[in-house]
This record gives sequence, C-alpha cells and structure tokens, in this order.
Amino acid sequence: MIPFVKKTGYSSVGSEDKTMQLALTTIEARVLGALIEKEITTPEYYPLSLNALTNACNQKSNRDPVLRVEESDVRKALNHLEYQSLVRSVSSTDSRVTKFEHRLQDAFNFYRPEVAIICELLLRGPQTPGELRTRASRMHAFEDLESVHSALSRLEKREPPLVTILPRQPGTKEARYAHLLGAAPPVAPSAPAHATGARDRDVAAPSSNERIEALVAEVAELRSQISDLQSQFATFRKQFE
Repeated sequence: MIPFVKKTGYSSVGSEDKTMQLALTTIEARVLGALIEKEITTPEYYPLSLNALTNACNQKSNRDPVLRVEESDVRKALNHLEYQSLVRSVSSTDSRVTKFEHRLQDAFNFYRPEVAIICELLLRGPQTPGELRTRASRMHAFEDLESVHSALSRLEKREPPLVTILPRQPGTKEARYAHLLGAAPPVAPSAPAHATGARDRDVAAPSSNERIEALVAEVAELRSQISDLQSQFATFRKQFE
C-alpha cells in the first residue's frame, strides 16, 4: 500500500495534509488506468461519462485481464477514488450527463513518460521494459529502452516507491515491473513456453519486431477509438429515447 498526501485545500497557507493509504482494488486500478489512457489517446471524448468509462474498463484491447464490470461496480470504484482525491466528477452546460476525470497529476506530479508507464501497468499488470515501450507508445514516444528504464528508475526512487521489479522467471531474459498502487502485492504472470522463444527471436531481430509492435499498438488504438465512438453514440441516442 502506498501512503500519499491528500490536500484538503488549494491554499498552502493554513491547509492541513492528510496521509492516506493508497491501495487500489482491481476495478479501481482499471478505472484509473482507463481515465488516464482516454485523456491522452482520445482527448476529444474526455472527460468520460459513466457509460463510456464502463466500456473503457471492459474493452478487450490493451487490457489484461479482460474484465466484465457493471456500471454499479465502476460507480463504487469512482466513489472511493474520489475520496482519495484521484478522481473528480465534472459537469458542463452543454451536457446533462455527469462525467469523470482523473487527478493523478495533482497527487503525484508525474512527467509524461511516467504517466504512460503507470497507465500501462494499471491496465495490463506486470510488463517488461520492452513491452512497456511498445504499448505505451500510444501515449508517449520513448526513443529507446534506456528512456523506459530511466522513467522506471524515477518511479522506483519515489518515496515511497511506485513501481518494483519482480523476480525474473526461469527461462526469461527480461524481468517484469509492476506498480505498487494495489491492495495486494504484485505477482509476475506465468510466461507461456512459446513466449520464451518469441523473446529470443525479438533479441535477434529488433528492427522487424519493432515494426510489428508498432502495427499492433496502432490496431489496439483504432479498436479503442471505435469502442469510444460506439459508447458516445449510444449515450447520444439515449437522449432521444
């Protein structure tokens, strides 16, 4: 669990700070990760309505594990995240629907590379630096693996640390990193036998692999945008029913 400071006021004079224990459940981590992702990848549809956020949590691309949560589950998670000052509800004159946005930057003051990495770890669980570089490219273009390691190092050196490196599994060449924002200790997923061979081939042919990974990331982003459009259309249609 990560203790962090909850600010009870906007003024630095006379305001009190409250230290809280940040221990996100699986659904809360998915909700927070989805809000971060959509703010960066589809800003025109952000903040998100409850319906759009539920669809984002349940989408099949760029999610591990794939979940099937109800709006009531998402609303409960939002209430807890709002209490921890990680999410807030917003309303506007041109929409009757309440929408939600994250406040991660207010809580942690991240740089963009760190935001992209935390987001991917919240959405997909433990990953290698290579996997993070590819999957987070939708939100931040990492020049090389060294820039990924640099961002991970900054997150590790936070007080308290926000990510940790997991023990390397037998037969694997790269260790995985996990976020420390959850209620339960991170556990490295078991790697399929064919995955080891795939990683060996990746090392032998990095240029080809990078092209494939870029295409995979692009397809995942297109699927995400289609899901958002479907959600927005469904919300729009309900207004006339």
